[in-house]
Amino acid sequence: MHLHILGICGTFMGGLALIARAAGHRVTGCDAGVYPPMSTQLTEQGIDLIEGFGADQIALRPDLFVIGNVVTRGNPLMEAILDAGLPYTSGPQWLGEHVLAGRHVLAVAGTHGKTTTTAMLAWILEQAGLAPSFLVGGVPQDFGMSARLGTTPAPGAAGRNVFAIEADEYDTAFFDKRSKFVHYRARTVVLNNLEYDHADIFPDLTAIETQFHHLVRTVPMSGRIIAPTHTSAIDRVLARGCWSDTVTFGADADWQAGAEQDDGAFEVALRGSPVGTVRWALSGAHNRMNALAAIAAADHVGVSPSEATAALSRFAGVKRRMELRGTVADIRVYDDFAHHPTAIETTVAGLRRRMPSGRILAVLEPRSNTMKLGAMKAQLPASLHQADQVYCYGATDGKQALGWSAADALAPLGNKAQVFSDLQALVAAVSADAAPGDHVLVMSNGGFGGVHGKLLAALAARFDGGSVQGAVGAVGTADVPDPTRPAASSAKGSQP
Repeated sequence: MHLHILGICGTFMGGLALIARAAGHRVTGCDAGVYPPMSTQLTEQGIDLIEGFGADQIALRPDLFVIGNVVTRGNPLMEAILDAGLPYTSGPQWLGEHVLAGRHVLAVAGTHGKTTTTAMLAWILEQAGLAPSFLVGGVPQDFGMSARLGTTPAPGAAGRNVFAIEADEYDTAFFDKRSKFVHYRARTVVLNNLEYDHADIFPDLTAIETQFHHLVRTVPMSGRIIAPTHTSAIDRVLARGCWSDTVTFGADADWQAGAEQDDGAFEVALRGSPVGTVRWALSGAHNRMNALAAIAAADHVGVSPSEATAALSRFAGVKRRMELRGTVADIRVYDDFAHHPTAIETTVAGLRRRMPSGRILAVLEPRSNTMKLGAMKAQLPASLHQADQVYCYGATDGKQALGWSAADALAPLGNKAQVFSDLQALVAAVSADAAPGDHVLVMSNGGFGGVHGKLLAALAARFDGGSVQGAVGAVGTADVPDPTRPAASSAKGSQP
């Protein structure tokens, strides 16, 4: 089958393209922005890419057009498809019907931590010898790719045909406003947490809870739902009805994590009995909760807790999750995907805990659709309170895109917060303020105009032409190119 994918360079659609190609289909695709790193992954697999959404692409005559949620009415290619009555479907629906059917799907849902938890789960399954398929909204360092179609198990190898997937609550397509995850028909579901987000498509938290309950309704009685304790939104979701086995993690739960030791290690207990110890370079309560969820999910397909904790002790992390991009004159520059106030607060607190000495210079781009709409602006000052200095970029993709005043929103932080509409001015201010021993923490869900490289270059120039050292820290991981991509085409966002 020849598939032509619209919006192919988003993380989800790009991952779907790689999986479709591995399944033996001919795959082509188009997008508004065709550039690395996703374009490199795709072209290396023999997938032809076209820049833009020209109506003339219907001349390719694919068997099916697969539509990403970045595509809206008015898109010239989409209009040509509709006018010609050509066959089309959404990415999640195609994946659910043609790849996930017949597999044991382990889906990780939640406002925060989906990418990291899915990467942890895939790595645990890999180390246990299950050769999992996976689709992650990021690039796990252990695999070096965001998606993979695992090997098909031999007949009779029950429980071995597993697929770990990041289960996004964002809408499926312009013609299907259900959340993506309802198409996956998961047997194991992690509900990691739940807060208000995606203000561009959900009016309130109740609307998101409804979508999560749609997901719960798709899990069979023989399936398993893994949920945190003391999370009121998820409690409300499950109170609407739950027909599957439910296992809990967190405080007063089935799966519990011990206190974090100085080296980041922690014990894992199941119903009060120790079952293993995770010894890794990650830190923070959020990562311990992510780990518990992944361990509990793997347990459902027969991976023992001792195997799972041993695997996580070798887990390298995910690109753009507290990733050390380089060091100049003992000034470290990190990259993190945090873009929701809760994630921002958790990220800053995690860095402070791991690096108690030195200042934290937080560099923030409010780029997500929710942030651009200002739905979370009141929470920003509190989320940044542990940072010593805050530099906010009030423009997005080079435009004055915020519909609210970042300066007014950050006013409670006083003199330690500055707002910039010019990226080069921001870089100049940060590089002038930074001192040896400082930690520059860049937070955005986009490429941020390549600000990481610009900061490192400016710091190198300032400190007598000093060189930039590569990523070597325990908090971060290896250096990667900026995954620059327009906001509307991001992996976890679209236009409504």
